[in-house]
Amino acid sequence: MSDLILGVSAFYHDSAAALIADGVPVAAAQEERFTRRRHDPSFPSRAVEYCLDEQGVSLDDVSAVAYYEDPRLKFRR
Repeated sequence: MSDLILGVSAFYHDSAAALIADGVPVAAAQEERFTRRRHDPSFPSRAVEYCLDEQGVSLDDVSAVAYYEDPRLKFRR
């Protein structure tokens, strides 16, 4: 099994998710593609689901989740 990392961008504009397997991007999606809400800032749950489904894995298979910024800073703004 590959070392899987789930990357998440959320709570600003253009929320998205990406799945990295052994250092190589294997799936990525923007949340707005599923919600049809331009620049959707919500948590990208549908994009995460898409990335996992594309590779036929579940969250249990993911070894780490990376957030693009210190999440505490987002909620202080």
